[in-house]
Amino acid sequence: MTALDLDFIREQFPAFAHPDAGQWAHLENAGGSYVPKQVIDLLNGFFTATKVQPYWAFEPSTRAGHAMDLAKARLPATFNADADEVHFGPSTTQNTYVLAHALRATMNVGDEVIVTNQDHEANVGSWRRLSETGIVVKEWPVDPATGMLDVADLGALLTDRTALVAVTHASNVAATINPIATIADIAHAHGALLCVDGVAYAPHSAVDVGQLRCDIYLYSAYKTFGPHVGMMYVASGLADRVSNQGHYFNGDTATGKLVPAGQNHAEVAATAGVMGYYDAVHEHHFDHPPVDDTALVREVFGLFATHEQHLMTPLAELLNSRDEVRLVGTPSGDHSHRTPTFAFSTPKLSSSKVYDALIQAKVSCGHGQFYAPRLMASLGLDPTDGVARLSLAHYNTADEVERALHVLDTIL
Repeated sequence: MTALDLDFIREQFPAFAHPDAGQWAHLENAGGSYVPKQVIDLLNGFFTATKVQPYWAFEPSTRAGHAMDLAKARLPATFNADADEVHFGPSTTQNTYVLAHALRATMNVGDEVIVTNQDHEANVGSWRRLSETGIVVKEWPVDPATGMLDVADLGALLTDRTALVAVTHASNVAATINPIATIADIAHAHGALLCVDGVAYAPHSAVDVGQLRCDIYLYSAYKTFGPHVGMMYVASGLADRVSNQGHYFNGDTATGKLVPAGQNHAEVAATAGVMGYYDAVHEHHFDHPPVDDTALVREVFGLFATHEQHLMTPLAELLNSRDEVRLVGTPSGDHSHRTPTFAFSTPKLSSSKVYDALIQAKVSCGHGQFYAPRLMASLGLDPTDGVARLSLAHYNTADEVERALHVLDTIL
């Protein structure tokens, strides 16, 4: 198998050559990834030459519209979906909020929504608020010892009144990859829709909504090497049923019903740079052109996954070797079982102290509840201190991971 040329990869990201940013081992990728020059060039070019209302006949406006259209044509491949099934919004949180309102019109008082306490609040908060309108909200709880979900627990919550199940593909804290296709089959057998939060999964693996069999899939471009844009797949049949949340005259537009406000023109256009980056990676590593954009994404992420497995193995081994360390989620260090995100706590040190030591060594990281306070409470952890978290991406190096390992080995 072709090995990832890490020097080439890092050359694509200006942050690594920056006099300040370049000093840091950026291991807080679950909070936001660096962006490659392909994205930066598009964003700069849009603001420089085409920062006007798009889609008019004068040249800067026409070019702006073409730039946005390119993004809307290419980014659906990251879901393996059709262009009219992918909606661009300001963030995943706001996309979910709009979607919950749009789907409420299809539900009756007494219908049920199932959420987990493993998820980031973006994928549960809006659904929980439907309880204020007569919807019954049920919680699918994690194992309080591990923070993991058991699919066997879902069946007991489902009834013929269940309208929707909301679950994360991989938690931004627990990191365990949930069996989405299996969950979809169980939900659909009861007539329920499945909404999947893929924000913490999409930076690490190719997504195929057809294989996952979900009805809704969400992720954030700013965590997949792009600008601050939220993208949402909604199956075409479902999009036909939801109530229009956009301007009334956009109600017949497939991708207009779930976008109440005008799109951020420049950032939507710049998302095309993510695909431009994948183009460059593929051309550098493979001696054949991709069959299509979906194949491009799949092959590039195969390279990423192999490298991430190499990076995450020693980190998983160290954390699992210490009896006093509580690693949230599966103890597996296998990329097929968890994303390369490691959230942990230890009674020996507060998470803030672990964080301080890592920051002192110029390791970018975070600590706290990471928008998952319900998960912290279920684990019996103080949400204020929460967990320390290290999260890797394909552009990280073994030396950067070793810097973090040295700190952890010393303080633990």
